[in-house]
Amino acid sequence: MVDYIWVFVIGGIICVIAQIIMDTTKLLPAHILVLYVVMGVLLTAIGIYPKIVKIGQAGATVPIIGFGYSLAKGTMEAVDKEGIIGAFSGGISMTASGISAAVVFGYLASIFSHSKSKK
Repeated sequence: MVDYIWVFVIGGIICVIAQIIMDTTKLLPAHILVLYVVMGVLLTAIGIYPKIVKIGQAGATVPIIGFGYSLAKGTMEAVDKEGIIGAFSGGISMTASGISAAVVFGYLASIFSHSKSKK
């Protein structure tokens, strides 16, 4: 039960930080998205984000900052196994299933929904 609370708290904190940034600056959601992916990579590289993931589990890996974490983790693991080639292939192989799911579900949503022009 305590794990669920931590998942909710960590995920909520990540979302609250993004909302505060949007409310107090002129940054658009796309800017926040890029900021979070880069922060996920940087925090993983210096060893902070894996500790957050250990506590927050899905609350830390599901938001977009978790995508940056997955990119960095995949790259680091692949470099250990494959050398410099892993720097180019590791991040993509680690996130391929998530990217594929986004493409497939985005395509399905476009088939079943009808766009409307703004007046």
